[in-house]
Formats: sequence, C-alpha cells, structure tokens
Amino acid sequence: MNEMDEVLKEFLVESYENMDRLDRDLVSLEERPDDKQILGSIFRTIHTIKGTCGFLGFGKLEKVTHVGENLLARLRDGSLKVDGEITTALLSLVDAVRSMLTHLESHGDEGERDDSMLVQELVRLNDGTQKPVAKPVAASQSPAAAPVAAAPDPVAPKSEPVAQSHKPEVAAVVPAAAPAHDHVEEHPAPSAPVQPAASKPAEKSAEKHGEDSKMSDANVRVDVGLLDKLMNLVGELVLARNQILQHGATDRDAAFLATSQRLNLITTELQEGVMKTRMQPIGTVWNKFPRVVRDLAVLCGKQVRVEMEGKETELDRTIIEAIKDPLTHIVRNSVDHGIETSQERLSKGKSAEGRLLLRAYHEGGQVNIEIADDGGGIRIDKVKAKAVEKGLITAEHASRMSEREAVNLIFLPGFSTAAKVTNVSGRGVGMDVVKTNIEKIGGAVDISNRVGEGTTLRIKIPLTLAIIPALVVTCDGDRFAIPQVSLLELVRLESEDAKTGIESIRGTPVYRLRGSLLPLVYLSRVLGLAPKEQDHVNIVVLQADGRPFGLVVDSINDTEEIVVKPLGKLLKGLPCYAGATIMGDGKVALILDVMGIAQAGRVGGEGRDQKMANSDKDQKQSSGTKQTLLLLQVGESRRMAVPLDLVARLEEFQGDKVELASGQAVMQYRDQILPLIDLPQMFGGAPALDGQPRAMQVIVHNGPQGGVGFVVDRILDIVEEDLAIQRKARSHGLLGSAVIQQKVTDLLDVEALVSGLLTESGY
Repeated sequence: MNEMDEVLKEFLVESYENMDRLDRDLVSLEERPDDKQILGSIFRTIHTIKGTCGFLGFGKLEKVTHVGENLLARLRDGSLKVDGEITTALLSLVDAVRSMLTHLESHGDEGERDDSMLVQELVRLNDGTQKPVAKPVAASQSPAAAPVAAAPDPVAPKSEPVAQSHKPEVAAVVPAAAPAHDHVEEHPAPSAPVQPAASKPAEKSAEKHGEDSKMSDANVRVDVGLLDKLMNLVGELVLARNQILQHGATDRDAAFLATSQRLNLITTELQEGVMKTRMQPIGTVWNKFPRVVRDLAVLCGKQVRVEMEGKETELDRTIIEAIKDPLTHIVRNSVDHGIETSQERLSKGKSAEGRLLLRAYHEGGQVNIEIADDGGGIRIDKVKAKAVEKGLITAEHASRMSEREAVNLIFLPGFSTAAKVTNVSGRGVGMDVVKTNIEKIGGAVDISNRVGEGTTLRIKIPLTLAIIPALVVTCDGDRFAIPQVSLLELVRLESEDAKTGIESIRGTPVYRLRGSLLPLVYLSRVLGLAPKEQDHVNIVVLQADGRPFGLVVDSINDTEEIVVKPLGKLLKGLPCYAGATIMGDGKVALILDVMGIAQAGRVGGEGRDQKMANSDKDQKQSSGTKQTLLLLQVGESRRMAVPLDLVARLEEFQGDKVELASGQAVMQYRDQILPLIDLPQMFGGAPALDGQPRAMQVIVHNGPQGGVGFVVDRILDIVEEDLAIQRKARSHGLLGSAVIQQKVTDLLDVEALVSGLLTESGY
C-alpha cells in the first residue's frame, strides 16, 4: 500500500509538471505551427500520461488523453495543420486532465466529470482518423491507437521492480523513442529515402533524452516543509554564531577566537548553500503567463505576443509565492486595459499584434521586474475624472495633481476605469491589493506612462526574507534593525552644523544634502520615545516609495546579518515594524518598516505630497500673506526669490554637460531633456552657461508642460515671511519687488519665464 501511494505521488508530481509544460508548448505551437520538435514533445508528453494512466488503472484519464493523442498523431504526420480551434481544444484537454489530477490528489479518484463534449470535439477535429487513409504514410500513422495503446505493455514489466520510486520516469523515457522505432520497423521502404532528414530530429531527441537522464540522476526532489525546517535551523545557527562572535570580541583566548572564526566561516557557507536550495528562477511563475495571455487575448478579441527576458533570475521561494498573484493581475491588466484591439492598433499605425514584455534582473541587492506593454498608455484625464466620480479625490485636488500623482491614483482602493463589470475587470479590486502585497515583502511599485505608446510597471523586491543584512541603530536605549535594502547613506552633523544645519519648512524639519532638501523624521517622535540630548545628529538616509528621507536616531551601531522573525498576532497591525530579530547578546530587537516609518512621519507617498503640494495660485501675489520662499543670488549682488511650492528639486550640474537642442541649452536629466534658463544672463549679468567644467546650481521646476531648470549663481536660504509686494515689476519675468530679510528682493514670475521659453524654443 505504501509503495502504491509513493507511485501515485510521483505520478501526480510529474503529471503536474507535464501539464505546465503542455500549456507553454501548445501556445508556442500555435505561434510556430511547423515546429516539429515542439509537436513531438507534446505528443510524447500526452502519450506518457496516457500510458501511465493505463498502467495505474485510471480509465477516464486514459480515455481523454487517448483521443487527444489521436489528434496529435494526425498533426504530427502532417494530415492536419495547427490552428486556433485545434489549439483551444487541446488546451481544454489539458484543463480537463489537470482537473482530474486535482480530484485524484484530494479524493483518490478521477471524479464525476463528464468530458463527453470535449471528446466529441476532439473526434470532430480529428475528422475520422480512426479509418485508414489511402496514402501509405497516413496508413502507418493513422491507426496510432494500435501501436500507441500497445506501447505501455513493455513499460509495465520494467516498471514493477522499481515502482516505488522510478515508475513515472520510466514511462516518460521509453515512449520517446518508440514511435520512430516502430515506424522504421513496419515501413522500411518509405522511410529509407527520408532517413537522412528524419534522423536529425531523432538524434536531437536522443541527445536531449540523454541530457534529461543525466539531469534526473543529478537532482532529487525534497519536500518543501523539510527545506523550511532546515532554513529555520540555519537561522538559529546564525543567531548562535552572532552570540559567539560577540563574546569572542572580549575574550583573549587565542584557541577560542580561532574556533569562533572557523565557526563563522562554516556557518556563512552553510547559510549560502541552504539559501540556494530555496532559490527558484522567476521563470517558474512566468511560464504560466503565455497561456493566461493567450486565453485573455482571445476573450478580448486581441492579438498579444509575450516576450520574456531574464527568466533565469532567481528569487527565494517565499518571494516567488508572494508575487505570483500580483504579477498575474498586472499581466491581465496589461492585456485588458493596456493593449488595444487589432483594428485600433492598425488605425494608429501600429502592428496588429500587441507586445507584452516581461523583464527581470538583479540590481543593488534587489530583483527588478518590469512588465511593459506597447498599448495606449494610461489617459491621465480619464483617471482623474474617474477618481473624482468615485469620490476618491476632489475636483480641486485633481486639477493640481502632477502626472505622476494622477497615474498613482490607480493604486487607490476601489479604483477602476472599466466601463462595466466583467469576469476580467471592473470590480475595483486589484492594483491596490497588488501594491499592498508587494510592499508587505519590502518591495516597491512604480509606473512609467507614455500616452499612446504604452505603460511600464516596475517592481523592486528583495532577494529573500529569511536572513537579511541590516543596520542596527539605537534610540532611547532600545535597538532597532533597518533592512539595508532601503539604506542609501549615513550622515553625521557635528556641533555647529547640528544646530544650524536643520531647517523647518511648514513644520517639517529638512536638511540640505548636496543642494537637495532632505525631509527628516525623528524616530523618537514617531515611536513615542524620549529624545536624547546630544551635541551631534545622526541621520540615516533611507528610501521609501522611490523618495529619500532622513531618519534621525540617537546612535548608529553596526551592520550585521539578522534572522527575520514574524511578529505576534497582537503586534502585526503596527505599521512601523516589519518583524523582530534576536541580537548577539540574546535580546530582541524590532525590525523597522521603512515605508511605515515614512508614512508615520508624513514624508512618504501622499503624506509628503500633500505637505509639499502647490498652494493656490493667488497666494503668490497676495499682499501680506505668509509664504515659504527660496532665496537665490543672480549676478554679483542681485537677490531674487521664488515660492518654494514651485521648486521640485535643487540640483548641481557640471557646466560641460550642457548640450544644445534647436539652439536651446538643455541637460539630460532623469531620462528626459531638461531645458535650461540662464537667469544671470537674462537679467543683465555674466552668463552662467559658459560651457566651463564647473558646478552650476539649478532650480528644477515641474509644470503641467514638463520640467524646466533655472540656472542661478547661488542658492542663499529658505525663509518664511509675510510677503508684501511693494514695487510692481517693470521687466519680463518678474512679479515685483519686496523687502525680505531687510533686503530688497525681486520675485520671479516662474510661469511667465516658462511660457516664454515654450514660445521661443517649442519646448
């Protein structure tokens, strides 16, 4: 009984693998109907399943696969050609077999399925292949049922002695060569002239079979539960290693130090080895998408081609499981919402067939996944209108939103642009869940939109969640771990810099880091801890949702590999913590959730956008209204100011990097062309854009029509004052003059300058 259970288990495992391979091969065969190698692989796979089912006594499975095998035999001998109808029927056959296998696994039998309609459809497509045809070759091939049905007989005796472990593998090997061998024996005369041409695929098949046999000898199946248990034990070993190393730092015993170092080396190698056993190529998830895309494209009346790059990119098994559903939803969205119908594409001058690209690669200790389509892109006006209609945002808020903010509206719960609810989309449940699930595993999602050209969705996720490198920091005497995947750099402000280096903008503390304003979050305030009085400031520069911010902590300890332990049920709802770990001294340290910290400090995502968003236009010119202004120097002594609301970033460029486009000075900036306005030259001073290889300070403004860079001589300060324009402007590009910090300061008219640039250069 145990031996038969083992045989059944092995049969189910291999059959499920065969089903997944059949999905891929059938979709590929539809694209390349003349590929004899793929067709031969499909035939052998169905033949193997049928033969094994007959041996194990699964009559329904044997009957359905036998009819499919007859149809494949006619395709193989060239009597029929592969088309969409035949592919659909064969895919339905795969679904029926998979359903019976699932029932067999859970209930021990094939179930009460009625596949008579499927059998009739396959027989109809086969179109009388049970009867001999006049052609000699067809006569040899058409009664495929006879030699094929007999094929399992020689397999059974070989399988019985090793049934407990190798029965399905033998069934997979023997039939592979059987059809070619039977054909040569029964019809030596017709086969002689075509032997040279036919022998090449047979030789390739034999070579592939030999390679597969070697691979099967070199691999062994291991239960996933056993791997997880092994991983947990390695995690505990890493913790014990950390404790011993910490103890060894204060011990002067040379023998103990040597032993602890050897333990450290062995543990590290063991950890790497066990981690590799958990790694799987992302292709294990992607391989199912051609079938998903094919079925959905047929349902939507579209033509879509799937391309994959980086299928061999490896991820931890737990990460693979976590991203499987989000990736499937994104792919379905790309086909349903992104790619147009063939008629629409042709009318726009595109090819009738849409393209969906899946790309994966390692970068910076993370895995980057891109899902790109060449469809119509996301229409910003439609997204805004739908969000206002559903009450997710106000019309006033929508009018002030940037393109990036508007695109990110699709991640709001309940958002959907579908005109009606179908079995594909329209229920408003989707992209918000995708983003939530990705962020749960420490990942991030970003969208790049090109109206009329397509959409690219980028996902960044960690390689593994089990053992990760982390930075250990201290706040109010408690230690916290920060995953290094979110760490950008460390900054320490001493004495005077600690007092004057941190400024405040609308209640948010900021630090000027290399010309860019870095919002700060004090960990003690977010977690409700007591701040520590000290004459220096430690800033951990982190990245959340693609935006940097600084986390102020009491002290920075060291980096070390930590074992992630899940939080208890009572603590899982806390947004600032991602888990816990045990430190070298045996004490517990909480792992910080960088995204949760950013949101709690209102510097990440929408929180920061709302605080730094553009204020109402009339606020710029109103007399006696308090505004936050960026002060700058143009020329030798002229002071100017611009509302900080209109400043996207402060950058520093090298003068020799400036280029010309249609006579306009431009700079390559963040994959875009940024036109530059030379303010010193415009207002009568020496030009700043003189082509010299020196640093230039640039204010980047993002408007509705794109970004523009204002080149200045020096950025002076950020002030918040009651602004009263005392003297109206007499020249283009100025709103007027006011007294700021007891000095006369000109106020830049940013909109007029940008409008003039667009009119003159076409930008």
